Amino acid sequence: MKQNNALLILTLGIFNALTPFSIDMYLSSFPSIAKDLGVPVAQMALSVSFYFIGFALGQVLYGPFLDRFGRKKPLYIGLALYIVATFGCMTAQSFDALLLFRFLSALGGCAAGVAATTMVRDFFPPEQTAKVFSLLMLVLSVSPLLAPTIGSLLVAVASWRTIFAVLAGLGILNVFLLATVIPNTYAPDETVEIKLKPILQNFKKVFLQPQFFTYTLAGSLGFAGLFVYVAASPAIFMEGFGLSAQGFGVVFGVLVFGMIGGGQVNLLMVKRHGERQVFKTFLTAEVIISALFLAGTATNTLGLYGTVAMMFVILFCVGATYPNAAALALEPFTSNVGSASALLGFIQLGIGSIVSAGVGMLDMKGSLPTALATFVASTLGLMLLLSRHKLHLSEKQLSS
Repeated sequence: MKQNNALLILTLGIFNALTPFSIDMYLSSFPSIAKDLGVPVAQMALSVSFYFIGFALGQVLYGPFLDRFGRKKPLYIGLALYIVATFGCMTAQSFDALLLFRFLSALGGCAAGVAATTMVRDFFPPEQTAKVFSLLMLVLSVSPLLAPTIGSLLVAVASWRTIFAVLAGLGILNVFLLATVIPNTYAPDETVEIKLKPILQNFKKVFLQPQFFTYTLAGSLGFAGLFVYVAASPAIFMEGFGLSAQGFGVVFGVLVFGMIGGGQVNLLMVKRHGERQVFKTFLTAEVIISALFLAGTATNTLGLYGTVAMMFVILFCVGATYPNAAALALEPFTSNVGSASALLGFIQLGIGSIVSAGVGMLDMKGSLPTALATFVASTLGLMLLLSRHKLHLSEKQLSS
């Protein structure tokens, strides 16, 4: 294609960055929002959970729409919804209104990430897609480092409502780039059915595939620790430990490096030991560390640095487990890859949303709810993995 590849990749990266910026930029403003809207800081975690729920539902919706109607039209509609809903967040006068607009902004904004992933396959030959995806992942890794810092600066010089004005501006930038940079190269496929029954039947077929079922659920339960951390971290560090918005931004950045480090170590270990063994090893490690985290928080012996250290190691394990879970879940499919990818994202975000929402609704202070939820979720994931592994061995013995 004749488009400048660097500009095209940068544009797709900006599309991908919309979600992490939408989640992470306003975390440092939780105390200010809670005070203005008259709710406890811990309850603000629900606003993150509602975003996760909207994002999960949107992933399932946009997959068929992008195939049926082309890439650009559904994305224009999604971005328009995101912009309007984000302005709604900016002007919200009640916590219930904020939750509604966060849900709607996620439902619209997730189109950017889904479309960006799809467009990589449209615009680049197979031998280049791995490199392009690596560059997009780099953007996703850097975004959580920048977003809280930018958010804390905006709160310091203006107010929390300014954050949502900037996010709406980022949505407008996405629309501009979609109109000026992204070419119309994908023709709508009129054979794609968007009726509910065929879509659900296809998803059911994918879900019941044994390997997909095992690694999607086990991986999503292990990955839930990230969602809980993102939702609960402002209450833990700003309300519990008294950090400023700027101090929270620093801690958040340090912990993000844990997840990035886990991903890099995973790349090295997979070459020697394979995805299955590495996934099992790091999921087991997450269970052990989260048990120690739970014991430390229950006895109130960790303090700030101990809490940061525990969360760093847990996120390191998350960074090492999820890539393998995703690869193994999608491995059996030569067709229905799009549906499998959408369902994988839906389940991952759905489980994360439920767990983080549960933490938000618990009337418990400090990091104890986070430690408890992470331990329970990762333990269930490991139990599922081990039980399915034993069942697979039994089936092999019977067949032989």
